Amino acid sequence: MTSEKAELNFAMNPGNANSNTAAPPRGNSQNRVLHLVDFICHAPQAKRVSLIGDFNGWQPDSHPMTRMPDGGWVIRLELPHGHHQYQFLVDGKPTLDPNAMGKVHNERNETVSLIAIS
Repeated sequence: MTSEKAELNFAMNPGNANSNTAAPPRGNSQNRVLHLVDFICHAPQAKRVSLIGDFNGWQPDSHPMTRMPDGGWVIRLELPHGHHQYQFLVDGKPTLDPNAMGKVHNERNETVSLIAIS
């Protein structure tokens, strides 16, 4: 999805920005459409980077990222349709994604990154 489409989607559905839409839908999970999403964090000096978010209960050990030779850290996840809140955990420090589609406040009133999947 292009960022223009993501911004349009967010503009058309702003009420979803503060909701936790990552919970799996009720019913048959085989009907759930998942989309591959690449997350990239540029942190060449970091020893460890993880992806935390509403899709993994903000657990720091759930999604460790892989260091690339250029200093970037990457991970590919399958996420369902909706808005998802996340942060990078760089050597234990929560870090916003400068390339995120947006920023919102989570349930603890912390600023987090936002991605829209459609």
